[in-house]
Amino acid sequence: MKKFIAGWIIPIVLALVGAMLLYVWLNRDTTSELSERKGSGVLAQEAQPTGPIQGELIKFDALPSKLTGSWPRFRGENFDNISREDYTLLTSWPADGPKVLWSIDLGEGYAGAAVLNGMVYILDYDRENRADAIRCLSLDDGREIWRYSYPVKVKRNHGMSRTVPAVTDKYIVTLGPKAHVTCLDSKTGEFLWMKNLVGEFSATVPLWYAGQCPLIDNGRAIIATGGDALLIAVDCATGKVIWKSPNPLGWKMTHSSIMPAEFNSKRMYIYSGSGGVAGISADDGSILWQSTDWRIRIANIASPLVIAEGKIFLSGGYNSGSMMLELKNQQGRIIAKPTFKLAPDVFGATQHTPIFYKGYIYGVRPDKQLVCLTTDGQIVWTSGSAHRFGIGPYMIANGLIYVMNDMGVLTLIKATPAGYRQLAQAKVLEGPDSWAPMALASGRLILRDLKRMICLDIAGQ
Repeated sequence: MKKFIAGWIIPIVLALVGAMLLYVWLNRDTTSELSERKGSGVLAQEAQPTGPIQGELIKFDALPSKLTGSWPRFRGENFDNISREDYTLLTSWPADGPKVLWSIDLGEGYAGAAVLNGMVYILDYDRENRADAIRCLSLDDGREIWRYSYPVKVKRNHGMSRTVPAVTDKYIVTLGPKAHVTCLDSKTGEFLWMKNLVGEFSATVPLWYAGQCPLIDNGRAIIATGGDALLIAVDCATGKVIWKSPNPLGWKMTHSSIMPAEFNSKRMYIYSGSGGVAGISADDGSILWQSTDWRIRIANIASPLVIAEGKIFLSGGYNSGSMMLELKNQQGRIIAKPTFKLAPDVFGATQHTPIFYKGYIYGVRPDKQLVCLTTDGQIVWTSGSAHRFGIGPYMIANGLIYVMNDMGVLTLIKATPAGYRQLAQAKVLEGPDSWAPMALASGRLILRDLKRMICLDIAGQ
């Protein structure tokens, strides 16, 4: 009799436990799982309007700062994540870190700031009003100057916003999580044009939403769409599409951003799409070269790193490691050939693009150690197992490396091949997910975690 009862009670208990576990899993908060989780990207592919969206401009009473420093785009003025401002920067900090000049609350995300003409620009997500919000703040105190918002429904899928605006004296161009490209007057916030990449170019929003940072070059917005075109060039003044590059292999948009380069007096845009990496002519959008030797299966995030003319360092996470490509002329054509590959435990870049500085490559690899490499792929030094940095951002200024970990700890390190030399460290943000690219202007370092952005005085002014 006991065996009979046990025979039907145990399956019922197991079924109840399974149902409870399924309920917990379906209602869990997935915000903290971005870097390693695999998924189908279903949330990113919800139905959305196919054309431009009507937005709203709100102006406030704050004024631009008189400070003249700039960080006008992803990876700064020269696309290399190196600040060249003439400021003496602190090499030691109090226990609680550099002075916080201002801080503001943000919608959940990892979008970083751009800075120009005393104004700080950030693409935020207004969850209450279900809208992308392009916000312009004063560099002095973080107060809002203007805000342009347009409605778009974005569910939490490891945060919402992800990209850094591109800004010039005339224009600001942003790329929203659902692949809406918006161009505004950078001073006034007045609307100029919008392109819906999904509706107009058959683009596919990447897993975890769009992470590509737009580029403005010679008055043109350069955007990787995938779909009908690999890249497009849009006149910032009019919104007219100047050229569309072909996409013969059907590559899709990734989180990687476009990087400009010169080779044999030809200006090109280098882009890592879903199926490989290519160089596209800046003149007419024609494909100058393509290579399928470099492909990342899950999430292509780090951007191509131009080492020198004709040398491009590629790196990624998800067990992809890294590779050096070299461009060569061959019977009137440009050919891209790998010169070496590195296993992930030697070097890969899960989220942030490495930095080439004074002949060496610096970056954080998948085991979260900071690494210094030669340009032929040899390890010069690592930070060691006692110094790990997560998948947060890093940049170089005045020979100093600033590195953030996931939980808001900022570390200052000497940028030298002589060895790992830590100078200072402090927790400056609460975390989690302090992943946004950094911005530095006029000795002010702008950082953020999932919900908050701060401005630090790292020059001790």
